[in-house]
Amino acid sequence: MTDSNDSDATLPYPEFGIRPGEVAGELPATFDAGLYYIGRIRTPWTRRADCPKNARESDALCTVEIAPAFRPALEGLDGTSHVWLLYFMDRAPRDLLVQVPNTYGKGRGTFALRSPARPNPIAMSAAQLVAIEGGNLIVRGLDCLDGTPLLDIKPYFASTDAIPDAVVGWHMARRNGDSGPT
Repeated sequence: MTDSNDSDATLPYPEFGIRPGEVAGELPATFDAGLYYIGRIRTPWTRRADCPKNARESDALCTVEIAPAFRPALEGLDGTSHVWLLYFMDRAPRDLLVQVPNTYGKGRGTFALRSPARPNPIAMSAAQLVAIEGGNLIVRGLDCLDGTPLLDIKPYFASTDAIPDAVVGWHMARRNGDSGPT
C-alpha cells in the first residue's frame, strides 16, 4: 500500500500524483477479462488539467470514431437523442483506494466517487447524439482526453435510465452543510 508520504516519482501515473490523505493499493498480478476497443473518442482535451470535471460541464462537440469492423452495429441508432458511452480512461491511475478530490478536500473511498482513478477505469457518459457521419458519432457531453478508447455504446432510455430520487449520502450531506458520513 502507498500513502501520500511516498514519492510521486515512483507512481505509474506521476501527472496524477497522490494528494495528502490518499491511499493507493497493490493491484492483482493478472487481469480477469479481455475487452475490444470498438473505437476512439476525439475531444479537444489533451491534458488532464484541461478536461472537464464531469461530462455535464461540457458543450464541446466531440467525435466518436467507430472502428470499421464495428460500424454495422450502429444500425438503428438514427433518431436516438442520447447514448450511453462507456470508455476506458487508459491514462488514469488504477491503484488509488482513497482519494481526496480538490473540490471536496476530504478523503473518500474510490467507489464513493466518480473519479477516473479506479481499479478498472471505466467511465460512462450520457451524451447527446448530435449526428452520425460516415460511421462516426458526433456527440456533446464528454469528459475524457483525446484518443480515449471506446468500450461500448448503448441507447439512453429516459423511461428506465433516469432515477430522479437517487441519492449519494455524503454528497447530499455536503449540499446541506453537513460534513457527511465518514
